[in-house]
Amino acid sequence: MLEVEGLTKYYGHKRAVNQVSFRIEQGEIIGLLGLNGSGKTTLLRILAGNLLPTAGRVTVGGVDLLQDPHEVKKNLSFLPETPPLYGDMKVRPYLRFVGRLKGMDRASVRDRLPAIEEQTAIAHVGDEIIGHLSFGYRQRVAIAMALLHEPQLLLLDEPASGLDPVQIVEMRQLIRSLRGNHTVILSSHLLPEISQICDRILMIQDGRIIGEGPEEELAQRFTRKIRVRMQVRGTRAEIEECLRDVPEVEEIEWVREEDGCPGFVLGLSEDVRESISLKLSSRGLGLLEMARTDLDLENTFLRLMLKEEEPS
Repeated sequence: MLEVEGLTKYYGHKRAVNQVSFRIEQGEIIGLLGLNGSGKTTLLRILAGNLLPTAGRVTVGGVDLLQDPHEVKKNLSFLPETPPLYGDMKVRPYLRFVGRLKGMDRASVRDRLPAIEEQTAIAHVGDEIIGHLSFGYRQRVAIAMALLHEPQLLLLDEPASGLDPVQIVEMRQLIRSLRGNHTVILSSHLLPEISQICDRILMIQDGRIIGEGPEEELAQRFTRKIRVRMQVRGTRAEIEECLRDVPEVEEIEWVREEDGCPGFVLGLSEDVRESISLKLSSRGLGLLEMARTDLDLENTFLRLMLKEEEPS
């Protein structure tokens, strides 16, 4: 559905997007994950046809974006982090106005409005002035605006930015409901938003795609060591002496102590959790907690972005 090949963008001497290539199938929800300044918004603006690339190629539904931008834009919507809403207009007249701008005739807009209002849960605020709505409802109006002409491709830049916890959950549910009917690229620097919504993740750093795939696959790929979180009843000295006889233990990171029981994270060259638990038991040390954390993409992402660990 969407193919990107060798996409590069320079601002003067600064390279914001660096040889980006990927493919997205129809109906997928893809997360674009990276820190602020990593190139996410620049990439989305190029995909939306709002910014020309320095080099590379983008095709949407088999149509080249640079060759025929008007045809491509008929089938996509780009929702920037700050949506372009007219605060002095009422919701329903504004959506009618947007529909006409998108090339829909009056009958099509009239027939489409009830469904889009129900989908975004804004029917009861249709006669309200947009500027008087809460931030969460303004975001819903913005989503309705983006979906009105039923685009194949929807580009969302930080759609949960500024929302409260309840609104974030509602926004997740709304975006999940688009799966299958629309192809969605969702940009965020917040891993929980990406993790709970998306089918696959594209990790971007310094304008490059450094990882691509489902969450668990990425965590496995980018983690060199097996990391195990543990809590043991005993002293640090006793625990260290016991683990000294396990050659697969490469590091111990002490993280907390609760009720006199140390908590720590082990870096292992191999998964020897069973051997460790038996050894602790044989020394009379009580094992209270043991869980792998290297499959946690949040920890992996933080280590990658902070460059504490380079991908192999």
